[in-house]
Amino acid sequence: MDNNEKQKLIVIAGPTAVGKTRYSVELAKRIGAEIVSADSMQVYKYMDIGSAKVTKDEMQGIKHYLIDEVEPHEDYNVVRFQEMAKRSLDEIYSKGKIPILCGGTGFYIQALLYDIDFTAEDDKSQSDEIRAELEKTALEKGNAYVHSMLSEIDPESARLIPENNLKRVIRAIEFYRLHDEKISEHNMREAEKRSESKYDLRFFVLTDEREKLYKRIDQRVDKMLEAGLLEEVTKLKNMGILKSSTAMQGIGYRELYSYLDGEISLDEAIELIKRNSRHYAKRQLTWFKREQKVNWINISEIKEVTDEFEKYLW
Repeated sequence: MDNNEKQKLIVIAGPTAVGKTRYSVELAKRIGAEIVSADSMQVYKYMDIGSAKVTKDEMQGIKHYLIDEVEPHEDYNVVRFQEMAKRSLDEIYSKGKIPILCGGTGFYIQALLYDIDFTAEDDKSQSDEIRAELEKTALEKGNAYVHSMLSEIDPESARLIPENNLKRVIRAIEFYRLHDEKISEHNMREAEKRSESKYDLRFFVLTDEREKLYKRIDQRVDKMLEAGLLEEVTKLKNMGILKSSTAMQGIGYRELYSYLDGEISLDEAIELIKRNSRHYAKRQLTWFKREQKVNWINISEIKEVTDEFEKYLW
């Protein structure tokens, strides 16, 4: 398909705390665009502080999609994101506007851009059996042990999936056992099959000097705690949201939940949030480095980031 026939789409991605929200709103205001969130946590209601959810003031009148649309007890995964994001894009296109896909969940962004198909059904009885076995192993030996099992068979996936995201760790092991293939290789092959996106893309990845980024991450965590992150997690726990739920796998939520359960001290939880956030930022950058036709923008080297965006637009 010729680019002239494709629908235009802008992507603004990058690691946590780099400034994606601010710059996406600035660009949207300039060109009359609307924003679709590609964040796996901001979609949840009642999870505002820990997800660094864009506020009404920060939106500056720009319509945002996939913010506050899912209850925290519900499962939100890549397939659901694809469905909801496509509907959001269609709505924006129907207004004659260009959408900006903004977020740091690289797997979700890739799934949408290349329309990766995750609907192939595994043998359910086999899947249930493997999953039950791995969940039992995690209970007996801990998440780190199950994560080490994944490291042995699929190091690439193990690097991208944190050990506390037990559902995804188990899914990757389950996929390998069912198909005798690494899920990372499967995902890459699916992406390569669609090396040309169905969209006329302008893909930007924001980055910064590592020390500056890490300092900003630590400061953001301190601000979240001052803003009431612990109270937010306490409220969710009191609402009956389980620690094993998908929503509670987000950084900041799972560590403070462990504190509330008496497993670690508050100081340990805070240090873990900062460390896990820094590690996540590193994984995000690793993910985006695999993407082709990306415009990298180091925010420390560019005076006006939004001007830089406009250089590459249509």
